[in-house]
Amino acid sequence: MKFVNSYKDKMRKYNEEHNLTYYIDTMGCQMNENDSLKYAGILEGMGFKKGNEDTANVYVFNTCCVRENAENTLFGRLGMLKRRKINNEEIYIAIVGCMTQQEHILEKIKKSYRFVDIVLGTSCMSIFPEKLYDTIVNDKKKIEYIDVSNNLEEDVPIVYEDKYKASVSIIYGCNNFCTYCIVPYVRGRERSRKPEDIINDVKRLAKEGYKEIMLLGQNVNSYGNDFEEKYTFPMLLKDLEKVEGIEIIRFMSPHPKDFKDDLIEVIKNSKKVARQIHLPLQSGNTEILKKMNRRYTKEEYIDLALKLKEIPDISLSTDIIVGFPNETEEQFLDTLDVVRKVEFDQIYMFIYSKRTGTIAAKMEDEVTYDEKVDRLERLKKLYEETLPKLNAKMIGKEYKLLVEGKSKNNNKLYTGRTSQNKVVVFEATNNDVGKVVNVKIDSEHLWYLKGSIVR
Repeated sequence: MKFVNSYKDKMRKYNEEHNLTYYIDTMGCQMNENDSLKYAGILEGMGFKKGNEDTANVYVFNTCCVRENAENTLFGRLGMLKRRKINNEEIYIAIVGCMTQQEHILEKIKKSYRFVDIVLGTSCMSIFPEKLYDTIVNDKKKIEYIDVSNNLEEDVPIVYEDKYKASVSIIYGCNNFCTYCIVPYVRGRERSRKPEDIINDVKRLAKEGYKEIMLLGQNVNSYGNDFEEKYTFPMLLKDLEKVEGIEIIRFMSPHPKDFKDDLIEVIKNSKKVARQIHLPLQSGNTEILKKMNRRYTKEEYIDLALKLKEIPDISLSTDIIVGFPNETEEQFLDTLDVVRKVEFDQIYMFIYSKRTGTIAAKMEDEVTYDEKVDRLERLKKLYEETLPKLNAKMIGKEYKLLVEGKSKNNNKLYTGRTSQNKVVVFEATNNDVGKVVNVKIDSEHLWYLKGSIVR
């Protein structure tokens, strides 16, 4: 389904006199970040200019419901904006994204945050222009719950903040129903975009000067399972490798249960697919994994990780949840055992957070919060003990990377990421920005590496 914004010209004419600005507050995953870039594209197409958090006229909260602190963040920020509403400033508030698909959140907004103008779910990007126009020009509010649809909108305008790196969504939704996760309920079932649409997007980005793309999906290696004719994620990677101008291809996130040998072979033989794989573990204990409905065992995960590590210069990152309901000390030690054996270059670690509407939310839990915090700290300590050894292996080697710009911490140095997703700082010039160069690693500093361009 092609995205159509029939309100673009009407709103642009209004903005010629009113000069309204927008601000988008994004919570959650890279899928949400990509959606926010599309909302920015829609708004700028309607004549809005990007503003700042303190003075913008239109606020779009693109919400996440994976963790509880996202709810607290949203309602805290809404409370602050209420003052501007009370002072009769020209301000309009829209809440979109995953959180709005939860009926208890919708009811809370209706009851306690009635000054909000627009609330739309995850499948409502096409009606956002109409609702926004009606709110601003016709003074109409419309708070509504719209169930997730199977429609895929193509040609949605998008505004990338980066000039050289871009994200491209390839599949929406999830069929896995992990017991701790709300995503299938708010994002719907898996829907793969047509390969020709994805390839055309990437070709367009290459023509615009982009060098690196990130392919996005809740489960990228399920891509194509809903097609009548066979076309898989490895096949898509092979086709994207042929696009001239694109030099680095990344993707996230794959599911361990769907990571097959054909995908490993494509990564191994590719000159463009990054040597960094995000492989969510969640727990190292087979019994906990079963309760999570992850559909792999501790041993199967380790076998897969070690097979991937046979690819030269590969690095692995992962997600780990500690304190899943009734996780015992022995079960947690299994997680530490996997971390020791696999040696992850990056770990995103979280204390289990109960999400209303999931199966795990109904499970009894006798693990105390202090125990969960202790386990998180022990996991963090083990990871930080492992990291210097992994970094040290890179010293003296040359790696290809995209020069992204000046370092945020030292404006005399420039920064980029290796194929393994390691941050490197080095001396360069403004003329190097946007170019892919070879950098020799000189030293390691736990969270980053220092290097020098090989000229």
